[in-house]
Amino acid sequence: MSAGVRPPTYDGQAPRSHRLSIPLYLITTVFTLGLFNLYWNYRQMQSCNDLLGRDEFSFGLWFLLCLVTCGLYHFYYQYRMGEAINEIQRYYQLRVMNDLPVLSVLAAIVGFGIVADCIHQHEINKIDAELS
Repeated sequence: MSAGVRPPTYDGQAPRSHRLSIPLYLITTVFTLGLFNLYWNYRQMQSCNDLLGRDEFSFGLWFLLCLVTCGLYHFYYQYRMGEAINEIQRYYQLRVMNDLPVLSVLAAIVGFGIVADCIHQHEINKIDAELS
């Protein structure tokens, strides 16, 4: 992530909101037996790409690498997502949750990756609230 954050440009359009309802997305993920979590990860990748001002995450590549590595790539992705959120927080001079990358990986390793998704979304929601 050496390219640095570039504030998003909206070309005269209203900025996109990155806030998502954590309870709604969590309940929907549980009711769909985890399938909705794919969409949730997609939305988080879009949000981080937009807030970073660059294409850091690719859903298709993430999905393919998770399949090929039998899910091991997801641990690396969790770490990178945490780092990206920290980078955005630093850029906008917001409070940085320094342990986020490691916490994300640990949650995924012990089988609570959805908790990491909730924490990521909480941090993205806070960033969006600060920028609104």
